[in-house]
Amino acid sequence: MAPLPNLPADPDDDPAAYVGLPTAAAAERARARGWATVRALAPGTVVTMEYRAGRLNFEAQDGIVKRCWKG
Repeated sequence: MAPLPNLPADPDDDPAAYVGLPTAAAAERARARGWATVRALAPGTVVTMEYRAGRLNFEAQDGIVKRCWKG
């Protein structure tokens, strides 16, 4: 198996802190804290399992973040 490349570090931020925030405010906060890519997804959206350093994902329903994870 090939070694993993040197991935850039994710911002020092807790994804759980975004749960309960309005989606727009959460996205603005994430970008201000250094996340390169921020995406809001509807519940049940099919996504690939690839990990992307610097990306923060929100599962949002009715404009509120319900779940948040890195990659």
